[in-house]
Amino acid sequence: MSKPLYVLNGPNLNLLGTREPEVYGRTTLAEIEAACCARADNTPVVFRQSNIEGELVDWIQEAGREACALIINPAAYTHTSVALHDALKTLDIPVIECHLSNPLAREAFRHHSFVTPVADGMISGLGPKSYELAVDAALSLVARRVP
Repeated sequence: MSKPLYVLNGPNLNLLGTREPEVYGRTTLAEIEAACCARADNTPVVFRQSNIEGELVDWIQEAGREACALIINPAAYTHTSVALHDALKTLDIPVIECHLSNPLAREAFRHHSFVTPVADGMISGLGPKSYELAVDAALSLVARRVP
């Protein structure tokens, strides 16, 4: 069995579908998970969400040992977490930063990301489609690494 693709989600994303639908839409996190699994085809997906920064750090470290690649939507931690930055920096697998909205089109405090400098790429602003494109990107980077 191939290594799984990890998809990690940060704070408040458990409220998708009801939280600020004018920004994030009405798609739930469960629906995004189903779309990611379908898009990944034969690659297993480990899909998780936490409101706790340290738990996300633990899962990033786990992904470094267990995953073929990592997609992360750190949500608000994008703009505040040096801990996530440092954990992601240790990885030797492809990392895609993913956002439903476009942080650069929002409040000024959202314009800085601690994740972008340690990610291979970032997809944002396309709603739930951002996740599907992130799956494509992550698996494409994995395929390039295989001898």
